[in-house]
Amino acid sequence: ARIPLRTGYVGEFRYPLLNDARRLDVGALPLMVERYAALGQRAGAPLARPLPQPRLTTSPVSRDAVLARLGIDAAIPLACLCPGAEYGPAKRWPETYFAELSSRLARDGYRVVTLGSSKDHEIGDKIAQLSNGDAIDLCGETTLDEAVDLLACARLCVSNDSGLMHVAAAVGVPLLALYGSSSPGFTPPLSEHAQILKLDLPCSPCFQRVCPLQHFNCMMHLTPDHVYAALGDLHGAPRSTSVR
Repeated sequence: ARIPLRTGYVGEFRYPLLNDARRLDVGALPLMVERYAALGQRAGAPLARPLPQPRLTTSPVSRDAVLARLGIDAAIPLACLCPGAEYGPAKRWPETYFAELSSRLARDGYRVVTLGSSKDHEIGDKIAQLSNGDAIDLCGETTLDEAVDLLACARLCVSNDSGLMHVAAAVGVPLLALYGSSSPGFTPPLSEHAQILKLDLPCSPCFQRVCPLQHFNCMMHLTPDHVYAALGDLHGAPRSTSVR
C-alpha cells in the first residue's frame, strides 16, 4: 500500500509489517484506549493524560425521524438494553435476567427496547418473548446511526461490555455496564454518567469467550435484583420496589 510509516506493537506476527515497531509496557498503559493513544505519539514520549473522553452528537431531526419510523412515543421515557457481545457468551448477562429487568422497567413506566446487530436478533427476540412483550426487540432493525440516535434519546441504558456500551458512554446516556469475564480495568466505559456493576469473584475476569469452569457465576450471581437496585443510583432512574 506504500504507507511510509507503519507503527504498531510487536506481537501477533505483525513485526515484518512495521517500520516503527514498539514494545508494549502493560504496566504503564493498563487501558486499551491508552495503548492506542500512545501509538499516535512519538516513540518513548509519555502519554498525555487525562485522555479526552469520546463524544458522539446527534441532531434532533435525526432522533425524531428514527423515533417516528419505529413508532416510539418520545413522551414515554426510553430504556435501551444492549444484550449482545460479539466476543462470546461469557460477556453476556442472561436473557432471562434481561427479560425480568425489562418487565420491572416497564412497570416503572419505561418503553424498553433491545439494541444490537442482526447477530443479536435471536437474543433480543428471546428477551421479548420471556418478558411477554415488555421489551421490544430492535436487534438488527436499526442502522448503527439509528442505534446512536436511540441511545441519545434514552433515559437509561443497561449493557454488557460491548461496542454499544462504548457508544452509549459516548452519547452520555446514564449507563449501567455489566462485567463478567472481562474487566473495567481494561475496557471501561469512558463517561462520567456510567456506572460499573460486577462481582469480584476469584475466577473473574478470565477473559475467555466461554466460561472455562462451566458455572458462569460471574453473571449468574449478578441477579436482576442487583441490577435494578444499581439503576436507582443512575440519574433519573426510578425505583418502585425495595431490594434486599
